[in-house]
Amino acid sequence: MADVSLAADKATGPGTPGPVVSRWRSQHLGAWLGVLPFIAFALLFLIIPTLFLIGTAFVDRDGNLTLQNLIDLGTDQVMSAFSISIRVSAASALFGAAIGLAIALAVIRGRLPNAIRSTVMTFSGVASNFAGLPLAFAFIATLGRLGLVTVILRTVFGFDIYKSGFNLLSFTGLTLTYLYFQIPLMVLIIAPAIDGLKREWSEAAQTLGASRLQFWLHIGFPVLWPNLLGTLSLLFANAFGAIATAYALTGSSLNIVPILLYAQIRGDVLHNPGLGAALALGMIAITALANVIYIVVRVRAERWLK
Repeated sequence: MADVSLAADKATGPGTPGPVVSRWRSQHLGAWLGVLPFIAFALLFLIIPTLFLIGTAFVDRDGNLTLQNLIDLGTDQVMSAFSISIRVSAASALFGAAIGLAIALAVIRGRLPNAIRSTVMTFSGVASNFAGLPLAFAFIATLGRLGLVTVILRTVFGFDIYKSGFNLLSFTGLTLTYLYFQIPLMVLIIAPAIDGLKREWSEAAQTLGASRLQFWLHIGFPVLWPNLLGTLSLLFANAFGAIATAYALTGSSLNIVPILLYAQIRGDVLHNPGLGAALALGMIAITALANVIYIVVRVRAERWLK
């Protein structure tokens, strides 16, 4: 059989690819054609815009090359905006991860009916994408100064949340609003990892005399830790880049990077596209770092899901 294959390859001639090579090319050509839409999407909406931002960040309003836009990133206003954005993103990521993990564990490991799990996962898929103006309006109508919950607490229970220090248009209010889509996103991402925890592990631990707490401390959470760290990074990046919800909810009352960037690009007073591009590059660097952390720990955690 080997002699026949060699003879067939020689019969095709030195300039003609053999059947094995032709088959390899056809298979890989089909694979590349399938990936082509993704490559085009990445070029049009990620790589080319990023290159444009890099070029704009080094140009002043008159079109001259300058480093002033990058230098202006060190001003008090910009540093304060980055600080608030990082703190809001970190707080919403931490609380969202904790609450989402508790919900996912209860639904998946709590032996609840499958209908409840299906309902929770479906709602999480919808709620994780519910943001922007509708979400801001929903929270204003609920927890604003004249919101439904605010009025009920004040008239029925005599408790005014705003006199107690709460303000929806503040750090606390924005973090609370972000939790609406951070919690369901956590549920969706961490669910496969929890499914990867084999029940045989807990049964073996119980057979050896371990309690449920000992199982989670020594087996469960160590296995989930890479997924938890990666999900935290993804939640942080998700909150850090959100602009529609923050702008619709707080306007310009809260100095965060997305709103400051919007003012530089679309504003009438602070219009400076070069500084806006520099701010965008700073956001790209931070979110890229968060996504790299997610990818690295995700690759490490995948071995437990097989």
